[in-house]
Amino acid sequence: MKGDRVEIVVDLGDGTRAYEVTATRAGRRVEVATRRGLVEVSEVTRTGTPVRVTARFMASRIVSLVEFPAADHQA
Repeated sequence: MKGDRVEIVVDLGDGTRAYEVTATRAGRRVEVATRRGLVEVSEVTRTGTPVRVTARFMASRIVSLVEFPAADHQA
């Protein structure tokens, strides 16, 4: 699923900042989990094993979170 990505816009108090997390290899995907007021964005393999925790944000500071799934091209 190369091309799977998530775009996050966070409020910094004096402005906003945008972050983008993208799957680095084919077969990996980006997952978003919300736990105890934190939003965690991580890259995982096909089997669901996390490769690394890519980003953590406070849920109250997130302005926008958009998930862009990989395009399925069927011929």
